[in-house]
Amino acid sequence: MIQMNRRARFVILFVSLPLVAFTIVGGVLGQAVAREDTYRHLRIFEDVVSLITNNYVEEVELEGVIQGALRGLAGGLDSESAFLSAAEVLAIETGESIPAGELGLDIASQYYLQIIAVRPGSPAERAGLIPGDFIRTIDGQTTRRLSIIEGKKLLLGPPGGPIHLSLIRGNTTEPYDIELTLERPSDSIVETSMQDDTIGYIKVHQFSAGAADEIASSASTLLRNGARAFLVDVRNISGGSFDEAIATARLFVESGTLLRRTESGSEEEVTITAASGDQPIDVPVVLLTDFGTAHAAEVFVAGLAGTNRADTVGQRTAGRASLQKLIKLPDGTGLWLSWARYLKASGDPIHRAGVLPTVAVEIPSVELGEPVPPGDPILEQGVEHIRSMIL
Repeated sequence: MIQMNRRARFVILFVSLPLVAFTIVGGVLGQAVAREDTYRHLRIFEDVVSLITNNYVEEVELEGVIQGALRGLAGGLDSESAFLSAAEVLAIETGESIPAGELGLDIASQYYLQIIAVRPGSPAERAGLIPGDFIRTIDGQTTRRLSIIEGKKLLLGPPGGPIHLSLIRGNTTEPYDIELTLERPSDSIVETSMQDDTIGYIKVHQFSAGAADEIASSASTLLRNGARAFLVDVRNISGGSFDEAIATARLFVESGTLLRRTESGSEEEVTITAASGDQPIDVPVVLLTDFGTAHAAEVFVAGLAGTNRADTVGQRTAGRASLQKLIKLPDGTGLWLSWARYLKASGDPIHRAGVLPTVAVEIPSVELGEPVPPGDPILEQGVEHIRSMIL
């Protein structure tokens, strides 16, 4: 057996105990054989730490190495899961006040922080940022080892304050540096218009509390104004409530299975059924989607597209339809862990896979800092597609 100094053994024991305990209570693996496999990996982990401690050319700050390993362990699960420091856990538990200023970005952890969605009308959208862009640094601090919780915190501040970002898009080798000003976000949930005499347009900004009721009211107004079909635009929406998104989907689907959900520790799927009431919205519907359609908005899209209630026009959705919860560890640190994920009515996955569009629309590639070409190809194709459905 590889020999190890007493300090290294103490640190490994200190770190390993909560992981083993978490495993035993069923958070990761519930089968005896699987637990034994976990212990085997922990022994390999111990050997690696010993080799680093005894052979690395410089003095090792072992606690930092262990913390990095734990972050990598959680980050290797998916882009939403993370290992949290004691300070991050405390901030979540105490409901630390959130600064009012933001850039209109939602992010995930993908080596660097990656932009998932860019809220329309936000500082980020006006600067030309798009889903898929990588944030290399925030105010000079690299995002390479940041958890998603840390990253989101750094992107907030008092309205009017500046934030410096260094960005990477596509295969570019040189980062693009930009300064953005924090703004207070709009609380608007939905806006509507008539595209012509027969097509009602509903732009959803967020699936926050009351979204389903507001969308139902907006749809009723459009129907009274002569709408015979709806374009529902859910591009670049990632936040909000899954429950509100499901309630909104139920406005359009009369009966049957809407979605499914799988949860850790359970072999059975939760079936989510439609319950739209006596007068569901029964006119043709086309959904406008892009890579920024994520989380709650993505579940809404899957509920309609997966039941063949609506066609989708645009791009594949983000593939981020999981739920997270905080699991506190004995030393005050914690895991922000995906514990459930949504599936289409068919049982096909949404998480990681996304929802493919009925009609795919290619968006011209634009270099960071270059002006975005005029026009809206996805909206234009959506109008054309829905016209073909009602003629």
